[in-house]
Amino acid sequence: MSRLLAGFLAPLLFCLGTSGKTVAGTFRSEAAWRENGQFITAFVFRGDGGLLVCRLDDPALAAQRQARLLLFQDPGLDLHSLSCTDKLRKAQMTVSLSRAEHNQSIPRQAPPTSWTLLYADRHTCQEDPDGSGDPDLTFTVLLLNPDSAGNPLDHFSAEESGLHSFFSFLLLAYFLSCCIYTGPLQRALRKRGPMHTALKLLTAALALQGGSALWKYIHLCRFSTDGSGFPLMGHLADFWDMLSQGAVLFLLLSLCGGWTLTRVRKAQSRPLQWEWSPASAAFSVGGVIAQGVLLLWEQLSEAEPEHHGSHAQQSWASVLLVVLRVGLAVLLASVLFWIISTERSALKRDFYLSFSRACFLWFLCQPVLVFLSGVFNRHQRQKVVTVGVVLCRSISMVILYQLFLSRSLYWEVSSLSSVSLPLTMSTASSRGRQ
Repeated sequence: MSRLLAGFLAPLLFCLGTSGKTVAGTFRSEAAWRENGQFITAFVFRGDGGLLVCRLDDPALAAQRQARLLLFQDPGLDLHSLSCTDKLRKAQMTVSLSRAEHNQSIPRQAPPTSWTLLYADRHTCQEDPDGSGDPDLTFTVLLLNPDSAGNPLDHFSAEESGLHSFFSFLLLAYFLSCCIYTGPLQRALRKRGPMHTALKLLTAALALQGGSALWKYIHLCRFSTDGSGFPLMGHLADFWDMLSQGAVLFLLLSLCGGWTLTRVRKAQSRPLQWEWSPASAAFSVGGVIAQGVLLLWEQLSEAEPEHHGSHAQQSWASVLLVVLRVGLAVLLASVLFWIISTERSALKRDFYLSFSRACFLWFLCQPVLVFLSGVFNRHQRQKVVTVGVVLCRSISMVILYQLFLSRSLYWEVSSLSSVSLPLTMSTASSRGRQ
């Protein structure tokens, strides 16, 4: 127990101090000329007291180039369609760079608004730039929101605020559940019952999801101290989340494709086993591969991957992923509806109905939440989808655990002979007659 507690408390050691979002790199005249302004980053400021800090390694070179930062606030403005001169003219704020450090206050934001930050200099709008051979200008930009005391020390943008606390509570819930249910789960796995394979897959998926939350929490904690975090931890969290989704999808498709939820009546002397056929194997593996490819495409298609996850629907990969999950949900709904309508046992029907709820909750939570997030403000949509998806999938796994660990449903669903089970009504009556 002490080792488990130490492993849980270790990430908390990263959460010491506060700072702002940090963007470090180089200002390049060639990139600014080619793109009509070099894109630096985007940030959602909130409230009153936002601050932009720009630090330069060579302020003399910046003054020679007439370097400046352009800030655009209009969310409906298409910067790519503007000419170079129009882009410079439409900037809401311009920060001239001539000193080692510049501090620029951001006006009050109500509601929170995204600001886009570009770099430009005297060569940006020239037809034939003569500064292509100039050295790059190294910079560090801090983007700060006001904290609870009103001081500009919070690096999280408005669309990310609160995720840090959510993952801390999520990890606490995982830790408490692990302390309470690890023993009973180990005993159930040692029994090697008819749901043994399903329980192993479900446990692996839940462990991967918990690991993903842990890496994401570590990344957010470090991000809160220096504004950059552990990018490797963020990518590792996304990868573990992909593996968890693949394990659950494989489990659900295999169950509906040929195991337990089957129309073939088995012998009463033995439980149902995980059965494979070419069709069910191709269906399950193909669904997992398709989801994995779309998830990887979704990650690679993001222009600037963020640490808060990849649940926002902003690319064709995301749209196709939603279509895939809705299609699989409709397909499984038709199969389960046929099974439920033809099943005579009330207990089995209850099992199938609960199983259906878990399936639909897992498949449809993301599409439904993406649709419902449209009623929220722009800066709240990402948080609604991210938090909602994690909670819904966790609830779905809990429902599946309750089904697979239920001893009475073991007996009904696996069609075990009543003689092989102790303390059933038939054995008790037969012993009474003896």
